[in-house]
Amino acid sequence: MKFNIWSFISDNFEAAGAIGGYVSLSIIGFSIISFITKKRHDKKEKQIGPKWTHPIIGALLGIIPGCGATIVVASLYKNKKISFGGLLATFISTLGEGSFVLLGASKEADVAGNLKAYLIITIFGLISGVVCGYFSNIFGFRDNPKNNQGKHKHDQNLQTKQNNLAGIFIEKIGFYAIIIMAIFLAPGSIMALWGGEIDVISGLTSWVSIALTFICIIFYCVSRFIYKHHDCYYLDKDDIKSSILHAVLDVAMVITYVFIGLFFANYIIDVLVGAETFDAWMSSSVYIVILLSALIGLTPGCGGMITVAVAFITIPDFPMAALIAASISTSGDGIFPLLAANRKDGLIVSGIGLVVALVVGYIALSIGL
Repeated sequence: MKFNIWSFISDNFEAAGAIGGYVSLSIIGFSIISFITKKRHDKKEKQIGPKWTHPIIGALLGIIPGCGATIVVASLYKNKKISFGGLLATFISTLGEGSFVLLGASKEADVAGNLKAYLIITIFGLISGVVCGYFSNIFGFRDNPKNNQGKHKHDQNLQTKQNNLAGIFIEKIGFYAIIIMAIFLAPGSIMALWGGEIDVISGLTSWVSIALTFICIIFYCVSRFIYKHHDCYYLDKDDIKSSILHAVLDVAMVITYVFIGLFFANYIIDVLVGAETFDAWMSSSVYIVILLSALIGLTPGCGGMITVAVAFITIPDFPMAALIAASISTSGDGIFPLLAANRKDGLIVSGIGLVVALVVGYIALSIGL
């Protein structure tokens, strides 16, 4: 079958935009809630409860289906509202968008959801996340992280609007376009949690998803390379539009990285490796399958976890232990804003997740899963 590059690109644009609808709800909704809370309490740096509760809070947030929790917790960590232990617990316990495959709420595979598998890997992820989170906090690991963005704070006075077109696009055209498209996609994103969709506008939804990804990529590139120093400027402003604009900047960044992650993950798995070769790998030695599943789950974004979840449902005798390993190693889409804010912590979380995934995966295999 001949590879159609344009169809492949458009499919990944649509997939990233569909994820973006849910991501937008999470990031913008959290931004509005944070703004209201800050106005009421005026405690910008206050953590969310005692530090000892963070691993439990993080793990419970992580088991929520989808990637929204990891994105929100990455933002909390960046703003020093949750400890590294809480962050680690969230990323270890999350299943990302792979949870929708097992719950039957994804079109990635035309199969019934496997509730039993979902419950088993959720329990393993929850326990692993809490334990690792507490170990991290007990030993004071990464108690004083330094965000990449901190080095820009001394440039706050450099905010200018020399490029009027870039300023207009960031503050008006792109800003409102992303908001409008996010609102349009919101009902479908909520229904997707239960495997539903709005059939009447499904065609339009596909085009809006593609447009959202396209606009977000442009928005992110303009904000990153042309309209510089805006980030620090808007962090200091104390109004609702500035808070939402900063959230939209995060949405654009996440969707851009989601598209890049999906593009390369799908190209490697579907084109370079091929479906038959991939199925052969998944049917080989169970020890190798666990290792491969953990490595595939480690792929930035949700593409890897979705692939392993589909393999579990469609390939006979696929080991549960391999699915558990993939679910623990995956970080979901929250890894992208974490890497952008603090690359070192993002790599540490991914590295720890891989080690824990292999240990827990082989333990699960030893007890017969």
